[in-house]
Amino acid sequence: MAFAAVALVGCKPDPGTTPTTDMPDWYYTGGKEGTTKNNSSMAFRQPTPATDQAGLGTAFANGDNIAEKDFVTNATGRQHGLGPVYVRSSCQHCHPNYSHGTSVPEGTYDAAHQGNGTLLVVINPATQAYVPWLAGMPQLFGAKPFPAPLDPDMITVTWKTATDEHGNKFADGETYELRYPEVKMPKEAVYVYNQGYRDPDGLLESEGYEVLLENTIGVYGTGLLDAITDEDIIAQYAKEEADGKLKNGLNPAIYKGGMVESGYYKNDAQWGPKRFTYALSRGPLQDAAGANAIWNITNVTRSDRQYHYLDLNGKIYAEYASKDPAVQAGFAEYIAQIDPKKEHSEWYTDDAEANIYAFLTSKTLPAEMSDEEFTQVMVWHRGLAVPAARNVTDEKVLRGKELFTQIGCDYCHRPTWTTGPDEIRDPNGFFTAGDGKLPRHPNQKIWPYTDMVQHKLHMENDIRTGWCRTTPLWGRGLHRQATGDVYEARMHDTRARNVIEAIMWHGYSEESDAYYPTQQFYNLPKEDRDAVVAFINAI
Repeated sequence: MAFAAVALVGCKPDPGTTPTTDMPDWYYTGGKEGTTKNNSSMAFRQPTPATDQAGLGTAFANGDNIAEKDFVTNATGRQHGLGPVYVRSSCQHCHPNYSHGTSVPEGTYDAAHQGNGTLLVVINPATQAYVPWLAGMPQLFGAKPFPAPLDPDMITVTWKTATDEHGNKFADGETYELRYPEVKMPKEAVYVYNQGYRDPDGLLESEGYEVLLENTIGVYGTGLLDAITDEDIIAQYAKEEADGKLKNGLNPAIYKGGMVESGYYKNDAQWGPKRFTYALSRGPLQDAAGANAIWNITNVTRSDRQYHYLDLNGKIYAEYASKDPAVQAGFAEYIAQIDPKKEHSEWYTDDAEANIYAFLTSKTLPAEMSDEEFTQVMVWHRGLAVPAARNVTDEKVLRGKELFTQIGCDYCHRPTWTTGPDEIRDPNGFFTAGDGKLPRHPNQKIWPYTDMVQHKLHMENDIRTGWCRTTPLWGRGLHRQATGDVYEARMHDTRARNVIEAIMWHGYSEESDAYYPTQQFYNLPKEDRDAVVAFINAI
């Protein structure tokens, strides 16, 4: 497979490789053991040197193969088990070339488009909680005879314009634009509504719910972030609390004089400070973003996840699909493929509705992904390198690096961390420290440009809850090169088409935690603004 072959030779010099003679330490974004020197379109697909040194190159290539290819609805064969309902059919759909998702065009929300990694977020606007009748990441497809829980062809995205206090114009006359998405989803797009379900809160029938967008982030470098110690992250929270520099303080659901867990941030299976997702809801990595997504995006079961991801309630879709005559008509043929030996007698009674409901809510489904395959996926996920910084000796980039610190961007976008001993941790017990199954990246000085903490920007049509983890900036300047995207697709919902727009959104409101540094940027002469942009694109 061509992509896997490229991954295994990622450090071989090619036209997309930067020479490394006398490079500064910030060139090695992932440290010496976590950085790839490849900065071509394949930059995000490379293994860390530590992965190869641990003898895990073949496992990495196999994991890459699984992540790249589509899962299918077959009951047997390669990458079978997609469904019965699902969000996307492969990692590549949401992470093109393992970058973040591509820009969302105006018009019909095209979930099947390769690269559309911007997921729908349907919430109760009063509580900011996910609605119970859809999953947190709503499924948009179904495997026959199961209907999709949500019809993406009925959902539209419109880009609205916003004007800041400067009239979207710098003092020297250079203009910029600010845009944000507005999503419309009629109640008829929701399958269970059409089947007669009525929301006790009345949000569904009154269309009082809110629909937002959240783009995926690049999957590269996540193993390095996982290697930062809990103690160092907690110390960062304590520092920011003591500094008192941020207008909105710290999210009290996460930190209030110490780490806390409550409400929608609670996860009984995990421990320590969370470090993944915008909401900081997942961590460590072995039970976080990729480990979760390879299951709930595809609904492909495995030995530690022998159940399906349906809706927040867990049973609403199952109840209404089990009563659907069309599902009942096709279920016998479907289940004969899933369970040919009839090992689950509860799926073969004379009551079709009970059979379907028992299948959809089962906690003992057969594992469709083998333990070996899951291990290979996690070797790939944990072993993805970060591309080295570019143009690190360029005077313009160096000037931008100096200004990035001078105007205060480095407070939230903390440049560097040093990883700890990187002891593998897994709340599920699937992986254990010392088992040698996964790559490790101990004691590396890394440059992700994030404080691993949430902040508020108070933008138009903001992210759910308003709290958002500081996105790592490393590698993001290569997004268009890696994906062919028309824009850079920055910010949580791809609203920023370039660095300038992303920066100016940070200061759109005086209540933003980043208002002061944004004003500092606004007052820079054009030459210096361009230098900051050049630096951000170089890291």
